[in-house]
This record gives sequence, C-alpha cells and structure tokens, in this order.
Amino acid sequence: MIRITKEADYGIMLLAHLAERPAGQVHAAREISRWSGLSLPMVSKILRALAQGGIVTSHRGVSGGYSLDRSPEQTSVAQVIRALDGPISIVQCGVEPGACDQEPVCPTRSNWARISLEVERALERVPISDMVGRRDGSGLIPLRQEPR
Repeated sequence: MIRITKEADYGIMLLAHLAERPAGQVHAAREISRWSGLSLPMVSKILRALAQGGIVTSHRGVSGGYSLDRSPEQTSVAQVIRALDGPISIVQCGVEPGACDQEPVCPTRSNWARISLEVERALERVPISDMVGRRDGSGLIPLRQEPR
C-alpha cells in the first residue's frame, strides 16, 4: 500500500483550512491546534517544516503566527509532501540509494522510478485549493481535470 505520513496528511489539512481564510491573515499555532484537534506540538512541528519549505510564512511577535506564503492555487500537494516527508518515491531505493541489497541486480528499479515520477507529476497538478471541500462526508469533491 502506498501511504503518505500523518504529518503530510495533517499538513495538507491545515493548509486547506488556511486556504479558506482571507489571504494574508495570520493564524497562531494554538488557534490552528484548537481548530484541527491536533496537539500543539504536532501543529508547531508541521508549521515549522512548512515554513522551512517556503509554503507558509512565520510571523514573530505578540500577533505572530503563520500565513500562506502564496495563494493556495500556487501550492501543490507534491510541494507539501516534499516539505514534510522529503522526496516522493514509491520504493525506498528511489530516495535512499544503496538501502536495498537487491538494488544492483533489480530488474524493476527503473520502472519503479518511472512510476514514482508519474505519481509526483500527478501530485504536482493538484493545488491545495482543490483540497478544500465539504466536511459533511457527502460525496467526493471533484479535483480539477487535466485536459487530455
């Protein structure tokens, strides 16, 4: 099964929440923690990584907090995953060369690399703005369709 980490999943959820707010608005980590139901340490860890990745801006001081660095349409799901999880790859050898003993003789390695690249390209096409949607659980939220 292919999975992203909890941090990446939560990071996308937090960014979708910020995307619903007025542009440029600053949100305290404590406020985001209350809204999301996530612990303050988890929210702080995610927001710090997103700030280091250039996805959110950290504001210091009494009225400090975090704001989106750019519009939600300009931030892809792939960018968020890379900021929180590192490189996108389906198999370990794609991000940790030499981690697998079979790597020198693996007949499928190049095909896994191609698949990983296609997954990353697909995630690049999904902006955070498309991740904002209904919370009532009714139906799927259609993502923007790419022309064929």
